[in-house]
Amino acid sequence: MKFRHLAAAWLLAGLAAAAHAAYPEKPIRLVIGFPAGGPLDQHARLLSERLQAVLGQPIVIDYKAGAGGTVGAQEVMKAPADGYTLMLANTGVMVINPALYSKLPYQTLRDFTPIARTAMQPLALLVNPQVPVNTLQDFIAYAKARPGQVNYGSAGNGGISHLVPEMFKNSTGLFMVHIPYRGSAPAFTDLMAGQVQFMAESIPQAAAYHKQGKVKALAVTSRERNPALPETPTAIESGLKGFEVVGFYGFLAPANLPRDVTAKLSDAFRQVLSNPDIRNRMITQGADPAFLGAEDFAKYLAAEMPRWADAVKKSGAKLD
Repeated sequence: MKFRHLAAAWLLAGLAAAAHAAYPEKPIRLVIGFPAGGPLDQHARLLSERLQAVLGQPIVIDYKAGAGGTVGAQEVMKAPADGYTLMLANTGVMVINPALYSKLPYQTLRDFTPIARTAMQPLALLVNPQVPVNTLQDFIAYAKARPGQVNYGSAGNGGISHLVPEMFKNSTGLFMVHIPYRGSAPAFTDLMAGQVQFMAESIPQAAAYHKQGKVKALAVTSRERNPALPETPTAIESGLKGFEVVGFYGFLAPANLPRDVTAKLSDAFRQVLSNPDIRNRMITQGADPAFLGAEDFAKYLAAEMPRWADAVKKSGAKLD
């Protein structure tokens, strides 16, 4: 009888292992917590075709927009941890929202399994062309001579375009006034019109308007210069020691995803990002290829959370 129980246990273990080994056997749902057409959607569409080829199953994108990505994250948190529901998230969803929202339905490190970081998204520090400066140090001196008279725009309270200027203010001792907008488009409109004088925004739009002479890019926030703005120095080159602030894109699953499934998905993203065409197209979208596997991505999230929490606290931003 004892032997029969052991044999049955071995059989069940073997069947479970075989089931995981066969993963994936059906389409994978990829949840995005924002509307179609935005930067995360573009990133998902860029990677999904190649990812389908690697995994051998369709990737179905499912938009669950609302509350700064919170609705989508909650959807994924509640899904079965079987590898058939994934989430593409960004800095805001994973590391800013936990500090920004007083009642958040999820905890990043508790409720999700990190799979892969796929990209970093640097920003450009911009001014209206009529501001009489040509370098970041020029602007710092200009703003210090006019405390409270320089306005900066953002896409909204608590977002990365709000917090990066706050980090910039804290590192330089500047006093600038925050003007929040409903999205980056109206903020850009007022920057170009001179209603606000400063802004931090993602590279694609910033580079396009800079080349048209509608804004002036003074620096980028990444460690290295960006191919879209090759003549624009980094903030570190411009004298702000250690000022490297970039957003990220990454894929996650519900908590307690089996290790073998996590490893298979992580390796699939590694293969996708090793493709030169994918990497080049990603750069044109304003995101730098920056793969981290599951374990390293988890460590990265743990390190980023207190940094952005500090920025949120100092900014005074809070949402319910």
